[in-house]
Amino acid sequence: MPTILDKLKSHSTTDFLPLEGTDYVEFYVGNAKQAAYFYKSAFGFQSLAYAGPETGMKDMASYAVRQNKLTFVFTTPLRKGNPIADHVYKHGDGVKVLALRVDDARYAWEQTTQRGAQSFMEPKALTDESGEVVMSGIHTYGDTVHLFIERKNYSGAFMPGYRKWESKFNPPDTGLQYVDHCVGNVGWHQMDRWVSFYENVLGFKNILSFDDKDISTEYSALMSKVMSNGNGFVKFPINEPAEGKKKSQVEEYLEFYEGEGCQHVALATNNILETVTALQDRGVEFLKVPSSYYDDLLDRVGKIDEDVEPLKDLGILVDRDEEGYLLQIFTKPVEDRPTLFFEIIQRKGAKSFGKGNFKALFEAIEREQQLRGNL
Repeated sequence: MPTILDKLKSHSTTDFLPLEGTDYVEFYVGNAKQAAYFYKSAFGFQSLAYAGPETGMKDMASYAVRQNKLTFVFTTPLRKGNPIADHVYKHGDGVKVLALRVDDARYAWEQTTQRGAQSFMEPKALTDESGEVVMSGIHTYGDTVHLFIERKNYSGAFMPGYRKWESKFNPPDTGLQYVDHCVGNVGWHQMDRWVSFYENVLGFKNILSFDDKDISTEYSALMSKVMSNGNGFVKFPINEPAEGKKKSQVEEYLEFYEGEGCQHVALATNNILETVTALQDRGVEFLKVPSSYYDDLLDRVGKIDEDVEPLKDLGILVDRDEEGYLLQIFTKPVEDRPTLFFEIIQRKGAKSFGKGNFKALFEAIEREQQLRGNL
């Protein structure tokens, strides 16, 4: 049986839309200044760039923050009656843009729209004294969009229209490195539709599939398929609900987000023990699994470099595949609505997504749902 690595190698030779990775993730939020401060103080991001009335944008304000290869942008409306305000009113704070780095944004738009994508932004060039950024974009599930970003001819802090954001408050980073993957939640019987979209429109390949037998507890279930581009730099798992005795986490998300959208962003680290310790010290809250999860951990996953006790103290999960193992942990929702959350992941060879942890993880999520009265 071919491994995930085998599938990626075979796919990379036929990739018509090579992607260089995630350029940035943009969140539409109710208060961008406060959101940026939260991610700086809690997650260790640094000030990067600002756009707003002072830079010629009269109806919105955006703050960009960065940590290593991770860039987040927080955008808020300054008036009602525009798409940003409507998005925040309907969804609460959430991911609007999953921006993908490309060598040629015009080519990316032409290829994807010719293959059936609905255009969100026709190619346009933005220029300033630091050079040129070319952008284009297409719609994906719900109100989420992909922007194609070409910045090979740009040397500025972020992009034209923004100015460098100077701040004396730049706390130390927490070791977060880059976006590992972004998970989308879609409606009933919609997963295969969006799998086909990523296959046919962006040239992705389905490298892993999980059904309701893989991802289920006594009460709820979901199904998921992992889509990856040719070089494996961009991975988008797609979840849909499955029948269960009670409401699944995907159903809860769809209800409170009022539609399909990005459920969580997985952030890579090179030392998950140090990163999670730093995040917890700054107030980030994580899901906890029962201590019994660790009783036979080494029997399940084999030898690992880490001591079990620190993993147990922090609540970090471990799983192994044919390529190696991974360590992962999930935050509680970072919004008042039970929608968006983050995964912290460290890969030690593993290319998979923690199938062995699904039951323990989703039982932990259900305990939180029960507290909210939403199970």
